[in-house]
Amino acid sequence: MKSVLAARIGSLNSGPARPPRPGLVRAIALCLLAAVAGCTNEIVWKDVQPLPGSAPPPPSLPPGVAGGGPVYENPLLVPTTDHEYVWETVADVVDDYFRIKEEQPVRLVGQVMTEGRLETFPEVGSTVFEPWRRDSVGRQARIESTLQSIRRRATVRVVPDKQGYLIDVAVYKELEDVDHPDHATAGQATFRNDASLTRVVDSLGEQDTNQGWIPRGRDPALEQRMLSEILARAGSTPGYR
Repeated sequence: MKSVLAARIGSLNSGPARPPRPGLVRAIALCLLAAVAGCTNEIVWKDVQPLPGSAPPPPSLPPGVAGGGPVYENPLLVPTTDHEYVWETVADVVDDYFRIKEEQPVRLVGQVMTEGRLETFPEVGSTVFEPWRRDSVGRQARIESTLQSIRRRATVRVVPDKQGYLIDVAVYKELEDVDHPDHATAGQATFRNDASLTRVVDSLGEQDTNQGWIPRGRDPALEQRMLSEILARAGSTPGYR
């Protein structure tokens, strides 16, 4: 009996390996796709209805972005008279996406209301592995930031108006300009002919923060997201100009 069992076990072990079950492979692939899709977040619009006759979606917006909510004019009119509250709201929204570099709040000098301006440090774009960050709007932008070195910076202007304050949000996107691709096969001793010798004239002066980065224009999707949050916090009625 033992010899018969040993012969059967040996025949099973010596046989060809069983292929993986198609259902198990399919389930694992679906789980991976769901995990990758769950790491991306689409634009979240506030529960604010646009006024009749609002502007059509700008052609620069990515496909599908304008379908989830209203499209706001940029600059956007916020109908309020409290300049301190408007500025604190703008700074609070911008701080959720960028580190603030410089602030010039709106001030009342005599009988004249000055213009406010806010600038931020460049911020590296969020990837698919950072779902808690929301500066990359849409799956395409998040995948691009994962595969490329993308960074963004913002400039916000708060301009006094007769009906309130105009909020102008400008987000600029830049692509890193590297000398050569990572893991390139060319050796370190290879001579370069794509750039001349860089001579430092004043090493103590202000350095160009944009050196080594290629401008890619503005990011209207992130601008719309920030405007929607500013409007939802600063006022309940959207205004257009």
